[in-house]
Amino acid sequence: MTQPPPIQPARPSLPPAESWLAGVPTPAQRRQDRYAIAALVTSLPGLVPVAVVLAGIALRRIKRTGSRGKRLAYGALVISLCWTIAIGVAVALGLYGERRAGIGRTVAISEVAVQQCFDADLDADTLRVVRIADCAVAHTGEAYAKVRASLAGLSVEDKGTVATQQCATAFGAFVGKPYEQSELDMYYVVLEDRAVADGNVLCLLGRPGTHLTGSMRGSQR
Repeated sequence: MTQPPPIQPARPSLPPAESWLAGVPTPAQRRQDRYAIAALVTSLPGLVPVAVVLAGIALRRIKRTGSRGKRLAYGALVISLCWTIAIGVAVALGLYGERRAGIGRTVAISEVAVQQCFDADLDADTLRVVRIADCAVAHTGEAYAKVRASLAGLSVEDKGTVATQQCATAFGAFVGKPYEQSELDMYYVVLEDRAVADGNVLCLLGRPGTHLTGSMRGSQR
């Protein structure tokens, strides 16, 4: 009688070697993506374009390699968005402030308000209109005071003398140096002959042929 073949113990088939690694993070997957780190670092000081580009690169790399850093990349995008909103609000407020101050608007010289700066041709024989300017940038003149002067019944020459005296007094208090010793020129505009509480003579200063930067208050010029 033929003997049956010996019974071999059953062995479970071994899975392919690569399947043993399923779910086990590789060294590359355990590391934070360097582009994600760079994106977060550049987003903090407000380098928005750089941070957004780096975050985009990081997210593509993370999707491909499975490395860590997705939260850093998204965090960089959120911070960049906050910077963008903050900058937009600041610009909007600046433009609103300039509009309220009338910067860039052309007005009659009699409508210039005290502490406003302006651009105009100070060498002109007759100056009727000026353009309101930002005192922080180059400009030709500044309205520094509005004074009271009783001019009713006076001749044109006497009106000029009285207005000059009143504006010269205000000039010294504003600039910090007497008008006679100053390098700046002084101008005045008679708004009306009658002396009124808020002043009827507008006093202005400038320096023909050059530009001023900043207010001349306390400049000792």
